[in-house]
Amino acid sequence: MEYATRMRRKLTDALAPERLDIQDDSGRHAGHGGAHPEGETHFHVTIVSAAFAGKSRVERQRLVYDLLAQEMAERVHALGLTTLAPEEAR
Repeated sequence: MEYATRMRRKLTDALAPERLDIQDDSGRHAGHGGAHPEGETHFHVTIVSAAFAGKSRVERQRLVYDLLAQEMAERVHALGLTTLAPEEAR
């Protein structure tokens, strides 16, 4: 299964996002540390979820990293995050 698909399912199940965009940036990092010829190593995730309300930026990022720990351990080398509560996304 693709890593982007796995990440989408986990984030959707846990955070019920209003918006979830997962961009695979691996092609821009070919030849860099952590890059694999198969790709799916560098991502940027934008997620808007009520689960982030009242949480600091660090708390939000820790929540996402905890949810995606398996993917990070297996192949995902870099994960850029934009985490917003719904009122911040308007």
